[in-house]
Amino acid sequence: MALEARTLTLHGQEIRLRKYLPSTKDTTGEPLVLLHGISGSGETWVPLLEHFERTGFGRRVLVPDLPGHGASGSPRADYGLGAMASVVRDVLALTGHRHATIAGHSLGGGIAMQFAYQFPEMCARLVLVGSAGLGPQVTSVLRATALPGAKLTLSAAVNPVTVAIAHGLAAAGRALGGKLSPETRELTRHLASLADPGRRRAFLFIARSLIDLRGQRASAIDKLYLAREVPTLVVWGAHDPLIPVAHGRKTAELLPDSRLTVFENAKHFPHVADPARFGGELERFLAETTPARLTLDEVVEVLIRASEAAEALEKVPEKLSSGRHLRPA
Repeated sequence: MALEARTLTLHGQEIRLRKYLPSTKDTTGEPLVLLHGISGSGETWVPLLEHFERTGFGRRVLVPDLPGHGASGSPRADYGLGAMASVVRDVLALTGHRHATIAGHSLGGGIAMQFAYQFPEMCARLVLVGSAGLGPQVTSVLRATALPGAKLTLSAAVNPVTVAIAHGLAAAGRALGGKLSPETRELTRHLASLADPGRRRAFLFIARSLIDLRGQRASAIDKLYLAREVPTLVVWGAHDPLIPVAHGRKTAELLPDSRLTVFENAKHFPHVADPARFGGELERFLAETTPARLTLDEVVEVLIRASEAAEALEKVPEKLSSGRHLRPA
C-alpha cells in the first residue's frame, strides 16, 4: 500500500499521521482527511485505504490519530471539539494544504462539523459517518460516563489484565471455529485502548464535555444552515446501537442538497462493515460534486441574514399582540 506514517509535532505534542499517496503522481482535487471516533485511531480507516489501493484512488488521504488517541500524545489538555478542529487545521497547514474534504466517524463527525464552522474557507466537502453532535440520543453506556465514580469503574473494567483475559478468550473462540464480525473486532479494539491511562483520561474528558445523563449536549443542528453550500454525504448503519440512524435522516432533511446512504446490514462502523461499498459511495460523491470555496465574508452574510430573519419572526407576535390591544370594542 502507498501508505506512509510519520509523527508531527504540534505545539510540543506528538501527532501520529498516516498518509495515503496514490500510485500515480497525477492526483485529482483536494486531499481527503479521515477522522476517527472516540477511543479509536486512524487504524479504523485501514480497510478503506486498502480498498483505495485496489481501486487506484487518485487523491491524497490524511489520517491523523487525534490527541489522546492511537499513537499520538495524551497530554493534560483541552480535548473539546474546538481544540480538535484546530488540530485538524494545523495538520493541514503542516502538510502544505489549505483546502480539504473532511470525513469524520462518530466523534470525528462532530469535529468535522466544528471544523467547517471554525474554518469554512478550508472545508471543501463534509462526510458524516454515524456522526455525533446531531441530536441528544446516544447509548446509555456513554451517558453513564457522567455518573460519579465512572473513572474508577472504567479503570476496573478495562485495564491490562482484563484486556489480556479478553484476548485469551477471543483466541480460544477462534480456535473452536468462532469468528467475530469486522465491526465487533473494531469495537473491541476501541474498548481495549482505554486500558491506557492517558487514553482513558482523554475518553472521559471528551465524553463528559459532550454528554450528560440526558444524552448529547453538543449539537450542530442549529448551525447546519451554514453548511448548505458545502456538499455533504451522510452515511449511517441502519442498526447503529450507539447513535440512532434517525439523526442521519434528520440531517438529510435539514440539508436538502446532501446525500444520505444507509447501510442496512451495518451498525456503528459502516466503513468497516463494508469498506468496498463505503469507498464506492465516497468516490462517487467526490466525483459528482463541486467542492465549496467559501469565504469568510460569505459566511458573515449568511449569519447576518439568519439573524435578521429570526428578529423579524420575533416581532410578529408583538405586532399581533399590539393590534389586539388597540382593536376597538
